[in-house]
Amino acid sequence: MPQEVRLTGKHEQREGEMLAAKSRKMEIVKRDDTNVMVKSLEYPPRLTEADVKCFRAITSQELTPEQVRRIVTPLEVLPRQDEVLAIHWHPEYVPMDLIRQRIEATFPCKTRELIIPTQHNVLMEYGDYSGVEVDCYSHGFQRKVQLLLHFRTSRLESADVFKSMLDHTFRYRSSQLYAFLDMVTNPKFEDYLQLAAEETGVDEDVVRFSRIQAMKLRMLLDEHEQSIPRDMIKNKLIREFITAQADLYPESLAHRAQVFLKTVKRMVKENFSPTYFYRTSEFIEEARALGGGVVVPHPEQFWPILLADYDVDGYEVWNPQSQEYTEFLVNVINRQNKSRGVDDRSLLVFMGDDTHMTEKLKDPAQAEAEKYYRDIGVQPAWDDLSIRKSLIVGNASRARSIEEYRARLDG
Repeated sequence: MPQEVRLTGKHEQREGEMLAAKSRKMEIVKRDDTNVMVKSLEYPPRLTEADVKCFRAITSQELTPEQVRRIVTPLEVLPRQDEVLAIHWHPEYVPMDLIRQRIEATFPCKTRELIIPTQHNVLMEYGDYSGVEVDCYSHGFQRKVQLLLHFRTSRLESADVFKSMLDHTFRYRSSQLYAFLDMVTNPKFEDYLQLAAEETGVDEDVVRFSRIQAMKLRMLLDEHEQSIPRDMIKNKLIREFITAQADLYPESLAHRAQVFLKTVKRMVKENFSPTYFYRTSEFIEEARALGGGVVVPHPEQFWPILLADYDVDGYEVWNPQSQEYTEFLVNVINRQNKSRGVDDRSLLVFMGDDTHMTEKLKDPAQAEAEKYYRDIGVQPAWDDLSIRKSLIVGNASRARSIEEYRARLDG
């Protein structure tokens, strides 16, 4: 029987060097193949049947049986949670009756609830309440901020001014997609693309590929503008367009393009003037005139709002994407409540799950984990021992926030 040969010392090192060299050679071959493929792409591009098919797939709002199953089946069942506070979540185009089934399945023993949807700049209704997350401009510290506005639906019959404000805001925010596509395709923004390429370390072939995809998407938007649901006009459309063509291009190329485009999108947002949004105070005044409630979501993303002295009902101290300063924010609310007069309404503590329901439509293997695993009404920070100490000091709880905020909306 031949003896086993074991490599040691220089022989082992040599084999490692040979494997590394082989790997580099394979990567160079792959990269060369990708470069050849990218250079063969027509520019300016012409639309193909495959392009149209991908576009229809990412702008369709019809659900397959499998997607319906994913919506009505919760990630976990919480029979011990009998209080459900959910005032920051996004239905998007998922039917509300399916969402209701999911909530009922998640909390089979709930006895107390306040559940209000907050679509971006679009009023939506669930039960007796309606809500919206609005983009607005705080002049004092020159930043775009967001507010959660909640209403008893019966009070919105004469809300024409408020609805027109939302429509203006929705249209302006939607225009960001076109600004994004323009930055990728218009030669006058070449300096921005160069900066994005340097920051992400991509080569000119990735930039060329990204430009072609952006130009195709712009052509498709122009051609099918009348038939696209307006709430599908979002920045993430370019990402989804590339993802939908996964079988046509090398995975590494698509990934590098996504990284590059994400950086370009950040530059677009940085250059997108917030002054065309209505002022924060204007939205608050209009909401109060309709008997609505006002909550500041994830304030740590624009912390100066804590000092602005706006007329709000409370702050969202925890959110899946804003949870670094939860205990600090609870203590801020506690201190502010101590300094308030007897006749002043106290600030309430809120937590939001910030669930985006279309994330539940995706194959879990392809979904963005950070968003996929959120769920309506699931906010574990309420039960975190270190945070509960601060909540107890301020007499704050999920039950108190539900009862008092509902009383304000109904009053």
